[in-house]
Amino acid sequence: MATKNNTRTTATSIKSLFKSGKVGKHSVGNSLYFRISDEGTGSWVVRYAIHRRRREITIGDYPAMSLADANGETALIKLEVKKGVDPLAERQRADNTQYQIVDDLAEDWLQDCDKRLKYSSIPRRVYKKDIAPYVGRLAIDQVTPRDIRAIINKITKSGRPTVSNDALMYCKQLFRHGLKLGLLVHNPAEPFSVSDAGGVEKSRSRALSFDEIKQVFESCRKHHNQFSRENYLAIALLVTLGVRKGELIAAKWEEFEMDEQLWHIPEGRSKNGKPISIPLPKEAIEWFHELFIRASGSEFVFPKRRVSKRQGHISPDTINAALQKMHREEKLGVDHFTVHDLRRTFRSLMAREGIPGHVAERCLNHSLKGVEGIYDRYDYLDERREALQKMSKILVPIINDGEKPLFS
Repeated sequence: MATKNNTRTTATSIKSLFKSGKVGKHSVGNSLYFRISDEGTGSWVVRYAIHRRRREITIGDYPAMSLADANGETALIKLEVKKGVDPLAERQRADNTQYQIVDDLAEDWLQDCDKRLKYSSIPRRVYKKDIAPYVGRLAIDQVTPRDIRAIINKITKSGRPTVSNDALMYCKQLFRHGLKLGLLVHNPAEPFSVSDAGGVEKSRSRALSFDEIKQVFESCRKHHNQFSRENYLAIALLVTLGVRKGELIAAKWEEFEMDEQLWHIPEGRSKNGKPISIPLPKEAIEWFHELFIRASGSEFVFPKRRVSKRQGHISPDTINAALQKMHREEKLGVDHFTVHDLRRTFRSLMAREGIPGHVAERCLNHSLKGVEGIYDRYDYLDERREALQKMSKILVPIINDGEKPLFS
């Protein structure tokens, strides 16, 4: 039961009342009450009426909240009630305090990405590396278009126009998610287009010529202090086996049957969602043997190089960054190319060597199209082994450059 206070309430009188331990709600005036519990704790309560209902809300504990602060908070609550807003109902919203900063919103958005995207690790990586460092700790409604512009400009200047476009796309999706949750009234990324980020991307058709491949490996050997041996062996395997970068860098030693000269890529890492066994030429096995020694007991073929990395293998950007640096310093001696262009190069070389298209496509782990894809369940393992051995025969001499193999 509330008791009325007919005298002017002061900080001193509240202190005395608290010391008395008199249990109940004591009127302070102007809809504010001071409550003392059975346990002897003190708190501030505001009573109000809205939609023909009487309500009360606890606004803070005593002495953490002073009388002056409690009066100020009471005035704000009464103003909200006058506008038709029920403070208690707002507080009781399940997710009202769940999202405070951009990182909170991003985690909810990324969980949504996990449900609907096959490769949700990509937006997660771009957010963590290129977006969060700039806005992750900001209040959600404090992010401005200037912040978005700073993010995409920073990425573009680093020579990663594609990532800049991706970052802009993910910023738009992230803050649209905030709009859906009622946390924002506008999207700070919406005014921007790809012309503000990395520019309109042209469809790539870059494939290195045989002479260019020779030049690239020669340059990488010459600048081995900048382009590590692990990176060298990675691009050697990519252009010789035609596998995807993601399939290679996340490979585990348990996937290999060296005696059978096979590498079994599980469905979880295969882009088309189907497992495939890669027949390994003798020279590729020698490179893997060297990588096994360099891995120093790691379960991964390409173990992480920094303790801070979350995953056990190298970052998806590691090889790209090493090549980009060589390009920027004009040390490769060929026109610009990307890691993915090595896969296109592999396919072009197979065509040049007369390897049948359906075998080449299976070497790339592409699903066969049309009627052939429906009825042809044969995996062409023997044909692929022969094709990859042929690729090894023409590429290994320029990759090893006459060096004696580590293992014979």
